Amino acid sequence: MNQSAHVRPAEPEDYDRIIAVVDEWWERPMRSVLPRLFLDHFHRTSLVAEDGGGLAGFLVGLMSPSVPDAAYIHFVGVAPRARKEGLARGLYQRFFDMAAAEHRAEVRAITSPQNERSLAFHTAMGFTVSGPVRDHDGPGVDRMVFRLRLPGVSSGSRRP
Repeated sequence: MNQSAHVRPAEPEDYDRIIAVVDEWWERPMRSVLPRLFLDHFHRTSLVAEDGGGLAGFLVGLMSPSVPDAAYIHFVGVAPRARKEGLARGLYQRFFDMAAAEHRAEVRAITSPQNERSLAFHTAMGFTVSGPVRDHDGPGVDRMVFRLRLPGVSSGSRRP
């Protein structure tokens, strides 16, 4: 992982810094996908990475309140200056550790079928990929679905 980055739990106050860079980092409009509620209500399971240049990356994740065995990664971003240094991989691993500590056996995520970088990254991280799942997020909004079983965590009551 980027050795100069300090990773810490997110705080609700991080939202303004994160939302200010999302569109730039993703090189397309993405703000609507990350409403404030995620940092207000799931900051304890989200992460922020900072380096000498400020915000270097973040991961917004949660322990599913409805699926006891599952954790979910909603959104991840890495500053262009900090890419290719293992920061995203490090953020994911920290989240995996949190999920395992909460006895979550599986981590889930989704992306659009066109997001080739995300598909390659998640595959390299060991996720299985399903899809495209037609109309996953409503009519005409297909998604690729990622799932990763966490080693050493047994499934309890599993629901789809």
